[in-house]
Amino acid sequence: MHASTVRSLLVRGMLAGLIAGLFAFAVAYVVGEPPVNGSIAVEEAQAAQEAPAAHAAHSGHGGDAAAEPAEEEGISRSAQSTFGLATGVLVYGVALGGIAALAFSFALGRVGRFSPRATAALTAAAAFTTVYLVPFLKYPATPPAVGNPDTIGKRTTLFFLMILLSVLLGVAAVIAGRRLAPRLGNWNATLAAGGGFVVVTAIAFAVLPDNTDAVAAGFPAALLWEFRVASLAVQAVMWAVFGIVFGVLAQKALAARTAATDTKVQLGAPAAG
Repeated sequence: MHASTVRSLLVRGMLAGLIAGLFAFAVAYVVGEPPVNGSIAVEEAQAAQEAPAAHAAHSGHGGDAAAEPAEEEGISRSAQSTFGLATGVLVYGVALGGIAALAFSFALGRVGRFSPRATAALTAAAAFTTVYLVPFLKYPATPPAVGNPDTIGKRTTLFFLMILLSVLLGVAAVIAGRRLAPRLGNWNATLAAGGGFVVVTAIAFAVLPDNTDAVAAGFPAALLWEFRVASLAVQAVMWAVFGIVFGVLAQKALAARTAATDTKVQLGAPAAG
């Protein structure tokens, strides 16, 4: 694929990611913010219960000690749930849109004789599955301020390790499917490669350690479930919208470039007879 075509698809991928980010932000604000607010309320309630004991312990060590200065108030919660959330989701969408567009440029024509729209849909589905869904099943999202701060480094490392492993296994499954296709046929090769991906992923799930301390003891299970479903919904909407929008944009861009190339060939061809 020509460099100018890849550049054009990259721009369209970032635009599609921006549009997908807008939809994802709407879902995150409507569906995701209530469990986040609930998590913060749980944290504040636990802090209020622990405050008297901490104050008594401090007084026992010396009642004439100077009071600790109050913490400075940072960004307000309303700003975090609106401008902060929108900025984070949109930047995330644009970045992932650009990366997915590059993956689409590589996959087009190499994973089967699919149209640009179908290839965009497959690329989005594969990205959602490998980059988010598989790691999420092993290490699901945790509400803010309820995890153990002493293990956040370990949990972050394990999560990104699971993303890397999932992506590598996904690429290996695609390569295996392509090599098996001449002998087994496209359908059977796809089933075999997909089955291998599931089996190896299950082995990785069993081998990698669990995040048993990711959520503080006593955190409401219903609230945790609500937060995780909301997180999954945000990602599903983002990738679904990206696949649809980018498929349309890529189809139009490639069709226009093909038409322009055909016109140049016709104009440059020698006249007949």
